Amino acid sequence: MPDFPNLTLEYLATAVILLDDESRIAYINPAAENLFDVSDKNLHGLPLQQVFTHTEQLASAMQQAVHNNASYIEHDLTLGTHARGKLHLRCAATPLQFTRRYLLLEFHPMDRPLKLAREEQMLDQTQANRLLLRNLAHEIKNPLGGIRGAAQLLEQELEKPALREYTQVIVQEADRLRSLMEKLLAPQNASHYSALNIHEVLERVRSVVLAEMPEGLTIQRDYDISLPALVGDKEQLIQVMLNIVRNAAQAMQGSGLIVLRTRIARQVTLIKRRHRLAVMVQIIDNGPGIPPELQDKVFYPLVSGRADGHGLGLTLAQDFVSQHHGMIEFDSEPGRTRFTVLLPLP
Repeated sequence: MPDFPNLTLEYLATAVILLDDESRIAYINPAAENLFDVSDKNLHGLPLQQVFTHTEQLASAMQQAVHNNASYIEHDLTLGTHARGKLHLRCAATPLQFTRRYLLLEFHPMDRPLKLAREEQMLDQTQANRLLLRNLAHEIKNPLGGIRGAAQLLEQELEKPALREYTQVIVQEADRLRSLMEKLLAPQNASHYSALNIHEVLERVRSVVLAEMPEGLTIQRDYDISLPALVGDKEQLIQVMLNIVRNAAQAMQGSGLIVLRTRIARQVTLIKRRHRLAVMVQIIDNGPGIPPELQDKVFYPLVSGRADGHGLGLTLAQDFVSQHHGMIEFDSEPGRTRFTVLLPLP
């Protein structure tokens, strides 16, 4: 940090970035490190344009402040980061003169009230989805037994052994659907919670998806191996990550890049509860993105962007994450879709 008299930026709750006269980062305080998920040590001396994306509004605010030699406030600023995606902020740019000229940038997040409202809406939606799925499972499970029995009776009447392969397909698929319906009908307390390593979950998912789509798909790891153990249901979390990664791979038709990223998140609010630490898993792909008309509905049952999709994958993922007292959210645009799963640590 530059040696400024009477400046205690370290202790401010406001996110502050200090730029030198060449728009290079001279200092980032801890509040800004937390807001943007960056490190002052790693970014010191880098140009602002290299660290952030969607900097057009910020560059204009900085230009106004320097030109008028006075503070300039941008009340509705969109600024992108490689770790967090787009953020909605209020920014004040203030020129400073000490041994050399500096520009002080103060950032105030504007989307916290919106985030809390989204969490409230998502919680209500998850409960409604759970009820709908249970009712749907009841309706599907009953005729499955009849279909399976009829296929077995038909198999006994067939003279050609080759035709029995088709009845076996019916029996196997009926068993698979019945198993899925039983999972949907199982009470929440049937979950098996234990200490687990989130990277073991992601490695299992990675191997499954690469086996399904071995040509053209790259799944890149970006793990924080220092993450502590998580308490959860391993099979449910595998299903959560598998549904998201598989959706991404299918959206890219098996050809593209998926990044699996893990980080620690500090001081997060999940379902109205404040948690000191949480595990953050991000699944990022460079596919076509989620169509805008579907973005408000992707967690609804039976909503899918693919003609052959059943629309239950993300609904189940949201339900399982909710049972772990966590949150799942996403942001998407053509060329980049990112799902973020937050799971509180004990």
